[in-house]
Amino acid sequence: MALAKVQTKLMGNIFEFSVVCDNEEQGNEQIASGINEVKRIEKLLTTFSDDSVTNEVNRQAGIQPVVVPDEFYDLVFRAQKISTLTHGYFDLSYGSLDKDFWNFNKSMTQLPDRHKAKKAVYLIDYHNIILDHEAKTVFLKNKGMRIGFGGIGKGYAADRAKQVMLQSGVKNGIVSAAGDLNVWGRQEDGSPWTIGIANPDLKQSYFSTLSLTDKSVATSGNYEKFVKIGNQLYSHTINPKTGYPIKGIKSVTVITSNAELADAMATPISIMGVTEGLRFINQLNGIECILVDDANKLYVSNNINLK
Repeated sequence: MALAKVQTKLMGNIFEFSVVCDNEEQGNEQIASGINEVKRIEKLLTTFSDDSVTNEVNRQAGIQPVVVPDEFYDLVFRAQKISTLTHGYFDLSYGSLDKDFWNFNKSMTQLPDRHKAKKAVYLIDYHNIILDHEAKTVFLKNKGMRIGFGGIGKGYAADRAKQVMLQSGVKNGIVSAAGDLNVWGRQEDGSPWTIGIANPDLKQSYFSTLSLTDKSVATSGNYEKFVKIGNQLYSHTINPKTGYPIKGIKSVTVITSNAELADAMATPISIMGVTEGLRFINQLNGIECILVDDANKLYVSNNINLK
């Protein structure tokens, strides 16, 4: 048995593929199938290409519905379900955020006026993403609205890569998409995969580890981008209801059955905060989370088994 590994940049992030295989050549071929699938998803969802489906939907905002491929429609449909479940804390129309309003750098020394902050997010409202199941169309109701798949796209791509690699014969593997992980099968020695829960203050160290197989993990943290004002850390994640950056949580790790759902749930839980976030997750079946607050205190949902 061998372990083949490939690291490459896709969707603006570092993806890493690992497979347990008979030989490295076979493993690299299987990984290539996963990479090609992620490239296909990227082309479909990107906002960095004029001819992407996403940009066509955004261009027609407030004008007319756009007929989209079934795969695109289904992803938007599932995203809308997650928006309903999270009371709008997950929202594809987050792409409408006035990005000029926030600059998370050293020049930002005070929080903006609350009224202006609220105005910066006025186009964010998943209720205004109108779907027609029969016609397979997506329509953004208001001019200037934009959708983006930053909160779910990496997870969806990791799920698709896993499916394609399974079809190519990979019984044991990992797809890691910059904090979103898909693990299935087992390591070369037959033991489950060991996943580290990163310490937000020390990137190369871990708070603890989890032994997992056939699970997906997504981590969202403010340690990549934040601003400190009056001894309080504010994350680059904006609460779509207030227009204000979130505070109090350094990182959220979600564990569930697929990377798409894990990816989409990480941001809403960050916005909800420790108490509401844990209460929310503990009411759902098949999904768990680990939270680290600003004081580096670790919180876990009911069924988590940390080592």
